[in-house]
Amino acid sequence: MVKKHNLSDEQDPKTAEKVLGKLSDMLTSGEAVLYLAIQKKPAVTLIPDSIAVTNKRIVFCIPENLGLTTNYITFNWSEVKEVSFKEAFFSSKFITIPKRGENITIDYIPKVQARKLSQFCNEQLEIYKSVSSGPESTSLNDNLDEDSTGVSTIKDIEDDLTQKLKKLKILFEKQLISQEEYERKKADILSQL
Repeated sequence: MVKKHNLSDEQDPKTAEKVLGKLSDMLTSGEAVLYLAIQKKPAVTLIPDSIAVTNKRIVFCIPENLGLTTNYITFNWSEVKEVSFKEAFFSSKFITIPKRGENITIDYIPKVQARKLSQFCNEQLEIYKSVSSGPESTSLNDNLDEDSTGVSTIKDIEDDLTQKLKKLKILFEKQLISQEEYERKKADILSQL
């Protein structure tokens, strides 16, 4: 599934059509392309590099052999440590830092596209972090405070659980997690009550 708002920042339509056509064949169940950034070098390029952000991963599309082949470098959000970009005079350099392996850098990304690319990537990383830091990663002892008498009291455990349930529901409604994952995580969270 390809969302329409991923082509609102003057991406080259012909390149975008080719890249999105290839990506649509690669998407998994429940996966959607959220944004596509396309390299714009000052010199003429037959097929520029591009970066696609989906709700499940980031995909670098790097044409090779005069555009006859494409090297796809993908990272699931669980494999990404962070993303950043550096603006130059005419364009930006977009950098992805994986948890393992070498950094991936694509230069000559238009500034507006680099900003949006960073925004979409960071949103997906936050969603991944909020799901992966579920109730199994917090114990009851993490939610205990000692008052002035030295007696431990529970601090806002219900509010914390409520927030996690709300985030989980949002992920399910946006079809970022399956019904099965939703039910399993919900049961985990409710078991903390």
